[in-house]
Amino acid sequence: MSRDDMRSLFDQDTDAVGLSVRAQAALLSLPRNRLYYQPVAPSAQELAIKRRIDEIYTARPFYGIRRISAQLRTEGWAINHKAVARHMREMDLAGIAPGPSTSRSGKRASDSKYPYLLKGVVASYPNHVWGIDITYIRLSESWLYLVAVLDWHSRYVVSWELSQSLNQPFVMLAARAALQTAIPLIWNSDQGSQFTSPQYTGLLTAAGVQVSMDGRGRFVDNIFTERLWRTVKYEEVYLHEYTTPREARRGLSCYLDFYNHQRLHQALGYRTPASIYYQTEKGEDLTLKLAG
Repeated sequence: MSRDDMRSLFDQDTDAVGLSVRAQAALLSLPRNRLYYQPVAPSAQELAIKRRIDEIYTARPFYGIRRISAQLRTEGWAINHKAVARHMREMDLAGIAPGPSTSRSGKRASDSKYPYLLKGVVASYPNHVWGIDITYIRLSESWLYLVAVLDWHSRYVVSWELSQSLNQPFVMLAARAALQTAIPLIWNSDQGSQFTSPQYTGLLTAAGVQVSMDGRGRFVDNIFTERLWRTVKYEEVYLHEYTTPREARRGLSCYLDFYNHQRLHQALGYRTPASIYYQTEKGEDLTLKLAG
């Protein structure tokens, strides 16, 4: 039963349903105050501040809360670092410069943290190292969150998913979709609660993946995915004004297909990520082998 259906039920006269609102809430294991909650849309000022924070962070991901606060104040925004910190938590952003508290850490007792396995390791072939991360995607009157799994050797986006919240399901959808493509040797993430949950780590370990997590204060551990976010935002998101989640999904789907299969990368010798990813160590094209 949806929340609107429940609210409609509780708005009916008690005699019509034969139970008081208190009794109905108890049967559904819901607090009564949730039945009358009406979501409040973000204000225009909040949207504008978050849009600007996103732009500053994308241009300078090494900026933390205080630097972003200072930048906003130089631009005329009357805002303190506590408000910026709250907005950045909601946007799942954290400065990647070395320093204390730079990793968003899970706080549940059941969560698991894994060591960083990539010190001195260079991703030297497809499916050697994958990275997963989440970024904020702005809409005209709200926002979404984008999660992507990236093959570090080829820069190929193995899977991605969008969500209107930071809840766990969209991360699991992207992880499962990626594992249907291949099984990497090492899978790296930050220490965010979505990536330290037993559901996520259990999925990876059951598949035989070595789980790696960024060390606290390490600013280069997930740099390839940070570069992906910068590219996606400057080449797609900032050039369009998405008004609905459907528009954002359609636009990002087209762009990420272009990114994988058509966009020439200087770091790849002006080849596409797909041409590197679907190639064996001997230079044979895996797409031909799969087709055969």
